[in-house]
Amino acid sequence: MRQIVKRLGISLVGLALAGCTNLPVAGPSHREIEGSAVAGVVMDRRTVVQDYVLVDISNDVLREVPRVGPGAFFQTFGAKRNVYPSFKVGVGDLLTVTIFESASGGLFTPGDASLRPGSFVNLPTQAVNRSGTITVPYAGEVRASGRTLIEIQKDIAKKLSNRAIEPQVVVTASEQVASSVTIIGETSNKLVVRGDERVLDVIARSGGSRFPTYELYVTLVRDGRSATVYFPVLIRDPRENIYVAPGDTIYLFRQPQKFVAVGALGAGGQTQGVTGLFLFEEETLSLNEAVAKAGGLVDTRANAQVFLYRHESRDALIRMGVDVSRFPEKEPVPTIYRANFRDPSVFFFTQQFPMRHRDAIYVSNSDSVELEKFLFHTQAISGTISGVSGDILSTRNTWRALGTGR
Repeated sequence: MRQIVKRLGISLVGLALAGCTNLPVAGPSHREIEGSAVAGVVMDRRTVVQDYVLVDISNDVLREVPRVGPGAFFQTFGAKRNVYPSFKVGVGDLLTVTIFESASGGLFTPGDASLRPGSFVNLPTQAVNRSGTITVPYAGEVRASGRTLIEIQKDIAKKLSNRAIEPQVVVTASEQVASSVTIIGETSNKLVVRGDERVLDVIARSGGSRFPTYELYVTLVRDGRSATVYFPVLIRDPRENIYVAPGDTIYLFRQPQKFVAVGALGAGGQTQGVTGLFLFEEETLSLNEAVAKAGGLVDTRANAQVFLYRHESRDALIRMGVDVSRFPEKEPVPTIYRANFRDPSVFFFTQQFPMRHRDAIYVSNSDSVELEKFLFHTQAISGTISGVSGDILSTRNTWRALGTGR
């Protein structure tokens, strides 16, 4: 009988322990996923995957934080290019050539000047051919593509100087097919450049957008380079509203600004933390306002330190005094900004700290919460063990009673 009780006790202990390890789960554990993989590139979870810099928010930092992202037309295409580009003729443009002579009886005018008002002739309008040339009687083929109207006029006059009477030439563009700008947005258009037009001019001429300006971005593509600017910046900063040039492509698109909040935040009344995607719903948003949108810190479990993740401009970090020599040049630097909300003055700093599209806010649990977790699990484990030992003792007593008939 003692052997039976002993074997039964061992079986009950095994079943109890098995019950402890087979708790309900939502899916496979990370160990099972790693163990079942036949191939992969796996990094040690204890190592830092990517280098980053940590910056505490202060007055000095606030002075150097860019108000918007690093994209800029002015920076990308250069200050020297922020002038009205000279109109140059291209293949497909329609040109009209008018030739004047100083007296009647010349190459292009009749002998009797009284028959017409002035000594000139209008040649038929012609398109610049694929070779980039037009044809002018007695001057032959004249190169037009890639040249300004004034350059074409001078070339024709020079070729006619030995045949016509003091020729003067005027070349006008009847249709500027090659000097157009492509606008892509809610409605796509191909617009001919009219004089000294800037980016906002052609956007307005194309019909603009029905969405709020704080949800719009503008991308300009020129000569294989591109830059994207936040639409309100394009309006506020005259430097960004640069002149358009023939061949430019302007892409006007809607992208509501948003940020991610993760950790011990109380959005929607949550007391166990939150993970959410939040819209700015306005042109500018401060870090204070972003934390408030995410529900604020959960006072029963949040650490007082708030971390903001973003890729920051290298130049801005250098001005803050950060050593960025370990990071690749000409690339944004992974940066974590930190604000300690136990410092009363930090509310003034974070009220001025500008949020940026795709920023991520993280608030960790306080040390006391981690200690509570440890104590809870310790209590659960000890409770389970004591319960199993009690069950074994009760079972043993039952078997003894059955064996003796008591």
